[in-house]
Amino acid sequence: MTVMSAAYEEKKRRLVDSLRQGGEHGVRLAKETSNLFRDRKAPEGRRLDVRDFNQVLRVDRAAGYVEVEGMTPYVDLTRECLRHGVMPPVVPQLKSITIGGAVSGIGIESSSFRYGLVHETVREMEVLLGDGTTVVCTPDNEHRDLFYGFPNSYGTLGYALRLKVMTVPVKPLVRLTHVRHTDAAAFFEDLDRRCGSEVNFVDGTVFGKGEYYLTLGEFVDEAPYTSDYTYEKIYYRSIRERSEDYLTTEDYIWRWDTDWFWCSKNLYAQNPIVRRILGRERLNSVTYTRIMRWNSKWKLTHALDRVLGYRSESVIQDVDIPLQHCTDFLSFYFDRIRFMPVWICPFRAWREDARFDLYPADPDRLYVNFGFWDVIRDRNRGLPDGYYNRLVEQKVKELGGIKSLYSDSYFSEAEFWSVYNKPRYDALKARYDPGGALKDLYRKCVLRE
Repeated sequence: MTVMSAAYEEKKRRLVDSLRQGGEHGVRLAKETSNLFRDRKAPEGRRLDVRDFNQVLRVDRAAGYVEVEGMTPYVDLTRECLRHGVMPPVVPQLKSITIGGAVSGIGIESSSFRYGLVHETVREMEVLLGDGTTVVCTPDNEHRDLFYGFPNSYGTLGYALRLKVMTVPVKPLVRLTHVRHTDAAAFFEDLDRRCGSEVNFVDGTVFGKGEYYLTLGEFVDEAPYTSDYTYEKIYYRSIRERSEDYLTTEDYIWRWDTDWFWCSKNLYAQNPIVRRILGRERLNSVTYTRIMRWNSKWKLTHALDRVLGYRSESVIQDVDIPLQHCTDFLSFYFDRIRFMPVWICPFRAWREDARFDLYPADPDRLYVNFGFWDVIRDRNRGLPDGYYNRLVEQKVKELGGIKSLYSDSYFSEAEFWSVYNKPRYDALKARYDPGGALKDLYRKCVLRE
C-alpha cells in the first residue's frame, strides 16, 4: 500500500465513523465549492465533512488511468495528469468542478463527441452509502447497478470517495480553427460531419441569428505562437476575430474558466479597468461563483430589479437535444429566450452497450448540448415563477432531449419521473439507501431540499 493509499484509508475510516454516529435528519456534504446553480432550503441534519478527500492518489500513464479522491477539483487533477503527459478524456470547463461532482451530476466538454460524458470515462468508484458502509462499483461486479445508476443521482444514492478514471495522451499545444456559418441547418450538418473526423475537440458558439461558429481543436507539437486568454484578452471574443489560433494544452482546457464563458460581463469583469483591479489570479470561476452565492444570499440584484419595476428570472440551463431537432430548438430559443451567446457542445456515447439509468441518452444518437446562462428582465410582473425555465423544460421534452439538473427545475413530480426513470431509481434507493438517510432526487433537484 502506498503512503497516499494509506492516508486515504485513514480518512475513509474517520469519515465512516462520523457518519455512523447517526442523526435524525440525514446528511449533507460540507465542502469548499459547489457548481449547483439552484438555491437550497436551510440545511437540516449533519454536514458530512469530505473536504480533505481532495488528492490525486496516482497516475499510471502506462495503464491509462488516474486514481483520485472524489472532492478533487479538476484544476488539481488535470495539473497532475499533465505532468505525466496525459489528461482525463473529458475535463469540464470550470476549474472548481470536482471529479465526484461531475460523475454524480453530468460533465461535458469538447472531447465528448469522442469520449461521451465524464461518467463514461470512469472505470471504478468507491461510494460511501448513507448508512456508513462503502462499496466498490465497477461495470461488471456485484454493484454494477450502482455503477450505472450513480450518474445524475446528485448525492442521493451515495458519495464517490475514490474513482479510477481513464486518461489519454496529450501533446503540448492545441491548434484551433474557427469556422463560421450563416445558416443554422448548415452549421449543424457541418458539426455532424466534423464529429466523424480525426480532430480532437469540437464545440461551437452561437452569437445570434446568422452567426454560428464551429471551433475545431487538434493536438500539435509546435506552433508559430500561443495566445494568452488568462488576463487582458478574452477568449470568446477571439472566436469572431480570427480563423486560427494556438493555445497551450493547459490553456485550452481552461479557455472558458477565465471569464466563466462570457458570464463575467455581468460582474463587469470584462471592463479593462475592473479586469486590472481584479488581477489575473482572481479572474476565474471560483471568484465569480463566490460573488454569485453572496448575491443569492443577500438578493441585492433582485431588490434593485424590484425597485426599477422589473421581473427578473435566472435562466441557467444546459440541455441536450438530439441532432435532428437542433434547428427546431434554436428557433424556439431565438423566439423565447434570446440572450446570447449560446455554447454548443456535441456528444455521443463512448460505449454503445452502456446504459446509464438516470440519464437516459440514446447511445445510438448524437446529441448537442446547448448551454445558456443569464437573467431575463421584463416588466411583466404577472408571469409565474420559473416561467421561462418551464418553457425550456417543455420544449426539451417535446424534442426528446434531456435537461441537466444542476440548476433550477420546475417539473411536476410526474413529469420528472417520466424522464428520469423512477422504477430504476426506486430499486437503487431500496438497495443502497433503504433508511432514507439521503435526499430523494426529485425533492433535492426540484423542491430544493
